[in-house]
Amino acid sequence: MNKQKKKGFTSDTLKETAVMTIAVGIIAAAVYFFLIPSQTSISSISALAIIIAHYVPLHVSTVTMILNVVLLLIGFVTCGKEFGAKTVYTSILLPVYLAVFEHVFPDFESLTNSSELDVLCYILVVSSILFNMNASSGGLDIVAKIMNKYLHIELGKAMSISGMCVALSSALIFDKKAVVLSVLGTYFNGIVLDHFIFGQNLKRRVCIITKYEEEVRQFILHELHSGATFYEATGAYNMQKHREIITIVDKSEYQKLMNYIIKKDPEAFVTVYTVSDMRYRPKVRSF
Repeated sequence: MNKQKKKGFTSDTLKETAVMTIAVGIIAAAVYFFLIPSQTSISSISALAIIIAHYVPLHVSTVTMILNVVLLLIGFVTCGKEFGAKTVYTSILLPVYLAVFEHVFPDFESLTNSSELDVLCYILVVSSILFNMNASSGGLDIVAKIMNKYLHIELGKAMSISGMCVALSSALIFDKKAVVLSVLGTYFNGIVLDHFIFGQNLKRRVCIITKYEEEVRQFILHELHSGATFYEATGAYNMQKHREIITIVDKSEYQKLMNYIIKKDPEAFVTVYTVSDMRYRPKVRSF
């Protein structure tokens, strides 16, 4: 049993790492082929690196690496273990990709010859990655987490504030049009981040009435490794008593649970509510 779990964990970890590697590669491509040629600064550490690179004799990739490493160190000091291996991996991987693009495609110019289209393409590419792969490239995410911990600002708002500061700093080197595009791009990019990334923290309260209640209970406990509560419910039509299963799950657990219920009992009665916050004391396991 333990060997199977360890093997499954390794397989899942490798798969997740591969997905992150591809996702960050696409984000890096969007930065290099769209953001840099557009001469704008949209809500990212790479955008800040573009501005700083105008004042120091370093490539954007090098400045991005330095900024991400500094932010990681600050993050570990201020927030401890909240910054896991994923954040470290993606923060380091992004500038590595940028360095490769700088070497393979030196002095690259815009594909569209339009800063507006470059900004639009950048937002669309990054948005699709965030939506489909739930990826992150570190950087401003770290700043947002620090602001969340010490200033008690919601992650989405903290990300928007830090991103807007980067956008406004573009006035140091770009013209008025570029500044306006940076601000607008940051605004729409913030909407995407708030909805698709930070919105993933929302939980779902799932209420289930099914004739396979024991099987569903076992699935919740042993497959989702979550908890559940039973309530007695009485139908108004025939006054028949049922037991309602209530569980709170995240996005991935919700998808697994619904797939299982649809397969196990298509006639099950299910209601779903959004849970924005939850307070509980974790159970202490006895060995």
